[in-house]
Amino acid sequence: MTPITEQELHQIVEQVVRRTIGAAPASPAVPVASIPPAAPQSSVKTPPSAPAAMKTIAIGSDHGGYKMKEMLKSYLVELGYGVSDCGTADGTTAVDYPDFALAVALQVKENKAWRGIVVDGAGIGSCMAANKVPGVRAALCYDYATAVNSREHNDANVLTLGAGLIGDNLAKQIVKTWLATEFGGARHQKRIDKIITIETKFMKG
Repeated sequence: MTPITEQELHQIVEQVVRRTIGAAPASPAVPVASIPPAAPQSSVKTPPSAPAAMKTIAIGSDHGGYKMKEMLKSYLVELGYGVSDCGTADGTTAVDYPDFALAVALQVKENKAWRGIVVDGAGIGSCMAANKVPGVRAALCYDYATAVNSREHNDANVLTLGAGLIGDNLAKQIVKTWLATEFGGARHQKRIDKIITIETKFMKG
């Protein structure tokens, strides 16, 4: 179909206006059949691109964080991440949080996981244990602000949560925010470098 010219378009508009107000057409109108149909609007919405790109998150917990860990596993899959469950597999048996914090931290250190999440009753002990692993910067987060700060300023690669201190909805908000926040670099990088220097110094004894 030949596209209509600008002049022909003006003629169509003029004819419509004159017919509306009852005036005679000033010039022959372009046949309606020659007007190209508007492109159909798709009713299918394009899904947002997955920011996760199937990056793997190592996750672990003790018995106190087991239920939250299981909830977060499903949530991580919803967000598009791969999940590596480091245990515990039995939420009814008392276990020691350092074991699972270590398992998660090692996966991050060895690049088997992009980032790690550890859940225990308060999140404090797991944070301490994970931070003993060279290359790991674990942060205990309890709200939106600490989730952003730990990533933007500190480039944290392991997140710890206290299941006895926060609810599921807040945990989800923290996890989503923490995973999505980029490291700020710039002035923050020199401070991360100093953390690494301290770590390296004491590793050498």
